Amino acid sequence: MKSGFILKSFTVERDSINMAVRKLRVLIVDDSLVFREFLKRGISSDAGMEVVAVAASAFEARDAIEELEPDVMALDVEMPRLNGIDFLKILMPQYPMPVVVVSAVSGNVFDAMEAGAVDFVTKPDARTPEAQQSFINELLIKLKIASTAKVSSMKQQHHSTQNISYKAGGERHIVAIGASTGGTEALQSVIQDFDRDGPAIVIVQHMPPVFTRMYAERLDRSCKMAVREAKNGDVVEKGLVLIAPGSMHMRLIKTGDRYTVQIKEGEKVSGHCPSVDVLFDSVAKAAGNKAVGVILTGMGSDGAKGLLNMRKAGAYTVGQDEASSVVYGMPMVAMNIGSVMRQVSLENVPATILRGLTER
Repeated sequence: MKSGFILKSFTVERDSINMAVRKLRVLIVDDSLVFREFLKRGISSDAGMEVVAVAASAFEARDAIEELEPDVMALDVEMPRLNGIDFLKILMPQYPMPVVVVSAVSGNVFDAMEAGAVDFVTKPDARTPEAQQSFINELLIKLKIASTAKVSSMKQQHHSTQNISYKAGGERHIVAIGASTGGTEALQSVIQDFDRDGPAIVIVQHMPPVFTRMYAERLDRSCKMAVREAKNGDVVEKGLVLIAPGSMHMRLIKTGDRYTVQIKEGEKVSGHCPSVDVLFDSVAKAAGNKAVGVILTGMGSDGAKGLLNMRKAGAYTVGQDEASSVVYGMPMVAMNIGSVMRQVSLENVPATILRGLTER
């Protein structure tokens, strides 16, 4: 980090009414002139967005932020002098703002998320107009979602050292978790609290292919439980966390006394593949009252109906509260339709899961 890289003190109060009637103000930061212009054209094609500045470096971005106070930033990871990750580490404590990272396929995106980015998109690996338009469409959606995120809640996500011991033998023994925007850090804060013999956990986190494997490997290095990207036929067992692969649905299957996962291609359900609803519906059918369902931060409604089906089948259901959610969308819908038995802060999710596993 560069000494002297300081932003003026800001008090950020975004007026939700004003945000609704004016264009979303976007700052683009990328060291490539060609890519900056490509991003500017793509973002400006949306009538609800306005590119207020482009910057070739973190230092130019700092000046633009001080002068223009943009609503959201599209930030490149790889930049000279000060890369996007180190920039985020300096920026977020001084001026917390919604950031979507634009990156090549790399595990660096998770460092960026840990540093405070709300979400990420991968640079298109093809020059075809179709690939480029698909990338722009995804970026536009994520910029809009990020602009609604509570970046203050991201700072509350803890990486604690508490150790939650789980002893099998309770009424329930399977945990199913669904998350989206803000979920990468939220999931880590939940899983890391369990010891290496923690409960069997199956997870859907909305994420593209390849990144789910990288994310699982990252969690495996930082958590006591074993974590891996799920493969078709994997046994669901104590001490293991299975994460659905990107673009593949994951279902829980019961054969005799054993649970496995089915990994299968399919159309989007509730707008997503993998879908939380698909996982939760399968858990309701296969495990019934032997399961705990958890819905964490994320935009939209994926998982709400599936969690309701789990509750109807006798599962213990948990929702993250608004104050600790980066985006209070999925948990809100689940709460509103009666899917959630207990709504708690992210910090209290691990202990609430344990309560659901052990109480009769």
